[in-house]
Amino acid sequence: MNLRIVVVGGGAAGFFAAIACAEAAPNDEIVLLESGRQFLTKVRISGGGRCNVTHACFEPRALAGRYPRGGRALIAPFHRFQPRDTIEWFAARGVTLKTESDGRVFPATNSSETVVDCLLHAAKEARVQLRPDGGVTSARPDEANGFALDLSDGTELACDRLCIATGGCRTPAHGRWIEELGHAIEPPVPSLFTFHVERPWLRELPGVAIEDAEVSVPGERLRERGPLLVTHWGVSGPAVLRLSAWGARALHRLDYHFPLRVSWLPDRKGESLLGEFQSRRTSQPGKFIRNSPVDALPARFWEALVREAGIGPDVKWTTLPRSNALALAERLTRTELPVTGKSLNKDEFVTCGGVRLREVDFKTMESRVQPGLFFAGEVLDLDGITGGFNFQAAWTTGWIAGQAMAKT
Repeated sequence: MNLRIVVVGGGAAGFFAAIACAEAAPNDEIVLLESGRQFLTKVRISGGGRCNVTHACFEPRALAGRYPRGGRALIAPFHRFQPRDTIEWFAARGVTLKTESDGRVFPATNSSETVVDCLLHAAKEARVQLRPDGGVTSARPDEANGFALDLSDGTELACDRLCIATGGCRTPAHGRWIEELGHAIEPPVPSLFTFHVERPWLRELPGVAIEDAEVSVPGERLRERGPLLVTHWGVSGPAVLRLSAWGARALHRLDYHFPLRVSWLPDRKGESLLGEFQSRRTSQPGKFIRNSPVDALPARFWEALVREAGIGPDVKWTTLPRSNALALAERLTRTELPVTGKSLNKDEFVTCGGVRLREVDFKTMESRVQPGLFFAGEVLDLDGITGGFNFQAAWTTGWIAGQAMAKT
């Protein structure tokens, strides 16, 4: 008997689930519903339009360690489908991927359209029925052990199996119809966001990048290290985004108002810097401090930090008072910035929260509550740090769900 299998959500996880299912069960009818007019919207805009497809981390346990929520549940799935499999999957369909120095993997074309075109073509080749403007407003089990879906256009669609891959539950209302199917939703809060900092000296430095900084939140077990970017509204960059991911719930609890401690030179200690300043008294006595950065810090940033430490523009190394030297060393190693809010990272909008993981069997991605119901991607309470990890979770859970629906 031929089955009708419906996948709800036309993003990365939904496409992978639909394609995997259609290729494994070519005689079944596979329908992919997308609430909007365009499929794969997030894929198109991710990575600044380049699409960070995955990350070159090929050991399942190490890979799972990149997920603030859901990492333990993903270990077994990553043994079945991991970044190496993703790279091979796209290569088999004509898409060459490249690995950059930081491990992020992009299409060789540097265009997300390459990935979008590949997924659309693969879906059509597998005879997946693509239905845009197909939002689901409610769902319920029907008498034939399948499901009945009410769609936003007023029609009803019946199916034998159902996979929900609608992305992050950004609001409680987003997951309401999932709750109608018997599942609990962990409350959604943002993950991967940048910090607002209202410090005039910092606001004057938009675009300045620090190659290696350490950020932490006093009183919370949150600490990250990596590149940091000064923006018009505060600070961003990989170090900040990773901190926001690991601290998503804690920072939400603080209403995004907290002190951020930054070490601009994380390999340096205060004593080391004071020794450096002292040596410059003899090696560069006539140099203005504002013109001679330590450890190749950006010139604009160094000058602003020197000024913030109370050191005038005409002060030379030979005349630097000890009190100012202490203040400068303190700012280099322990600057405290008051965070007063957040901005969502547009390319990597991710939520923390979703369907409770204990209610899903990660061997098949099938619901433990409702037989025939499957989940894939960020609709689950799992999320990764920036760098291609959220897409990899989508590919992995989508592939497993698609394979399982074809065999069940």
